[in-house]
Amino acid sequence: MNFKFLNVALGLALTATAMSASAQKKYTEGIVALTTNMRGQQVDAKGYFRADSSAFTFTAGPATIKILTDAGGKSMAVLVDVPVASIKKAAIATPDEVDQAMAEMPTLTFAPGTETKQISGFNCKKVVATDTKTQKTYDLWITNDIDVPITGIAKYYRAAGGFPIQYTSFSQGQTTEVTVKSVTEGKAPAGTFGIPADFDKISMDDLKAMSGGR
Repeated sequence: MNFKFLNVALGLALTATAMSASAQKKYTEGIVALTTNMRGQQVDAKGYFRADSSAFTFTAGPATIKILTDAGGKSMAVLVDVPVASIKKAAIATPDEVDQAMAEMPTLTFAPGTETKQISGFNCKKVVATDTKTQKTYDLWITNDIDVPITGIAKYYRAAGGFPIQYTSFSQGQTTEVTVKSVTEGKAPAGTFGIPADFDKISMDDLKAMSGGR
């Protein structure tokens, strides 16, 4: 798996569950189902969330990828499970690597618009986000139908005024468009937010080398 592909996924994980806002339905633990495009491939993914943790998971070829983050944005781990190759690796990011990932994220300002539409059954309104570093603008569709805990690290969307349903995810200069398909309440399967004992713990540099990255 190309590491650039994984970079896109990392950025997506950081925005999978991005904020809490005044809303009609409050979730404390649940699942966000979403779809995106990674390097020309459509990917369906799930983001499990609770008050202190989130787990973002998807499949890429024979590999199942899971990205674990905490609510405070202080820790991140990438789990790679490839049964056909007997690979079970958990790459643990150092505090400096987490800080670097956050520093590379855009700084956005938000201008609410008047356009509204339904997306995936959610009542959404358009917001135009401007990156103050590049002056590029991005259309963002948010909803106030739901209230989800801050269990992602995407600080740049927290001031948008609602939960993002259709938005742009950023990672190391790459962007991808994301659409949330559903948000459901419920507990994640046991062990979702932890690293299984049979996974070998490695560094992020080890993961890059394993993935053919530079």
